[in-house]
Amino acid sequence: MAMDRVIIGAVPHKLSVTIEARDSREILRATGRFGTDARSHRQLLQVARQWPERIWAVDGANGIGRPLTQRLLAEGERVLDVLAKLAARAGQGRP
Repeated sequence: MAMDRVIIGAVPHKLSVTIEARDSREILRATGRFGTDARSHRQLLQVARQWPERIWAVDGANGIGRPLTQRLLAEGERVLDVLAKLAARAGQGRP
């Protein structure tokens, strides 16, 4: 049986990162809020690594999410940039 791909949406804040992981059927698999220190980053990765097939969707990967994006890429993670404008629309249920 093929592994199910999980998309981990990450919304970085100044002192924390909020995540939501959903599988290909859009079923919520996990949520969490993590600090930005090294220990919290390890905890974040520990949660994510339960899904071998995963991709990160980071809100503002080239802006406020840049430090998170760089850390994830350094760990060999696959990362997509989600424009803040699109993320806001998705949160409001609009296309």
